[in-house]
Amino acid sequence: MPAPLIGVSTSITINESPERAYVNAAYLRAVEQAGGVPVLLAPQLSAAARDALWSRLDGLVLTGGGDIEPSRFGDVAHPKTSLVSIDRDALELELVDRAMRDDVPVFAICRGLQVLNVALGGTLHQHVPDVVGERIQHSQPDKRHVRTHDVKVQMEGTRLGTIVGASELRVNSFHHQAVARLGRALRDVAWAPDNVIEAIEHTDRGRFILAVQWHPEELVGDDVAARALFTAVVDAARTRGKT
Repeated sequence: MPAPLIGVSTSITINESPERAYVNAAYLRAVEQAGGVPVLLAPQLSAAARDALWSRLDGLVLTGGGDIEPSRFGDVAHPKTSLVSIDRDALELELVDRAMRDDVPVFAICRGLQVLNVALGGTLHQHVPDVVGERIQHSQPDKRHVRTHDVKVQMEGTRLGTIVGASELRVNSFHHQAVARLGRALRDVAWAPDNVIEAIEHTDRGRFILAVQWHPEELVGDDVAARALFTAVVDAARTRGKT
């Protein structure tokens, strides 16, 4: 059985020349170490190219990046809103729709979690400090591999708990938006000490739809839980490829 192909969404430059599509290499390495083959999905791809690639993919990883356009969830821009790409929003929301339609496994990270929630009708807090203060630094100044706060995981009856096998994790954090109202058929399954939602998953356990607010791709070198998350989505994609 060939290694499953895992679509990986990319960022896009904003008001820069030349225009680029790009993604942190940590995502690619994390998918490969889990046994998958990453395939970059850039906002610049034509509809025909997206269709051609999608027909070959076995799984999807939605990556981190800039803010989602607030009008997508019925809000107006906050003063801290930044790095909005209408093209990236459109692509990733489309990818969630395709994954839901075709039952493709999805693992969403940071911005990806927010995209998943918005795609299913949820809303976001646009600036976390406005809601919970700054006791926890959700946009940490430390290097990307440094773990700066704890996350409590609901173990009983959750996909996340089964995968990571621990009721508490130490994680890294690079976001200022967070889930406000959950989208359709989503439930929160992990929380920071200030009650910011740190992970969500689909209520149908038959679907592999899982998202975390931290960045496990930066931790796979020495973190069992981080490796397990990528292994889980690649394994789900491999299983799908056999059906």
